[in-house]
Amino acid sequence: MQTEVRKLPATSFAVRLGDYLELCKLKVVSLIVFTAVVGMFLAVPGMVPLDKLIFGTLGIGLAAASAAAINHVLDARIDAVMRRTRRRPLPTGHLTEAQALAFAVLLGVVSMLMLWFLVNPLTAVLTFISLIGYAIVYTAFLKRATPQNIVIGGAAGAAPPVLGWVAITGDIHAHALLLFLIIFTWTPPHFWALAIARKDEYAQVNIPMMPVTHGIEFTRLQILLYTILLFIVGLLPWLTGMSGWLYLLGAIGFGGGFLYYAVAMMRSDAPELPMKTFSYSITYLMGIFSFLLADHYVPALLG
Repeated sequence: MQTEVRKLPATSFAVRLGDYLELCKLKVVSLIVFTAVVGMFLAVPGMVPLDKLIFGTLGIGLAAASAAAINHVLDARIDAVMRRTRRRPLPTGHLTEAQALAFAVLLGVVSMLMLWFLVNPLTAVLTFISLIGYAIVYTAFLKRATPQNIVIGGAAGAAPPVLGWVAITGDIHAHALLLFLIIFTWTPPHFWALAIARKDEYAQVNIPMMPVTHGIEFTRLQILLYTILLFIVGLLPWLTGMSGWLYLLGAIGFGGGFLYYAVAMMRSDAPELPMKTFSYSITYLMGIFSFLLADHYVPALLG
């Protein structure tokens, strides 16, 4: 077995590249970049400047990938124990912690230089704060300290649309903060659904996720309460005049779907429901941000 692990780093370039890409958590980063890009387009009435769009997207994406790679390094030991993470590059020995950390630093430095010199300094500073918030404050401290870890640490994950907005305008607008608030409120029910599904694994590695410390029933109630709050928060872009009727229809539809799953989890112990809720939460976020974008441009095109 030891011989097999030693041979893994000697595999093909494509496999090694795949290992580094896995450090980036591309599915998570793609969602981060999507919300950031929507923030860019919502910041202006017409087309965003192409250079800001390209370098802002790349810079924010590279910073998110850097944070993800640092997360792999800090969580390497618990990843080796948890069933869903034990095949990641560090637990398998495909990459060393030093290699992963060097990769993370390279991505972070490139992203900061790109954002500072090719976008604007404020975007670079806010992106750096977000990177540290997720990679260090959440992963190294909050995750292991309190069952409210995802609530407090959710601020870092909610930053991308603000970063996108600032990349285009150079300042923080109240409407950008509404986008932040939507993701901030979405994060707890999104992640707690996954935590219920992986409760035993988190307990095995002594991570105090809410289902571990307070039980599944209490966590289900918190998911429902946060989903109700999210439904209300999701209406704020329409209530404040930021968006119109097209967005309102999307917010009600996707928000109603999320509420359906939250209520279903309260009424049923079906083991597949937590992961279905988790999967739908991603659909919700993509859907509601898509409607924000559509509402921003479609009325003008039709008019």
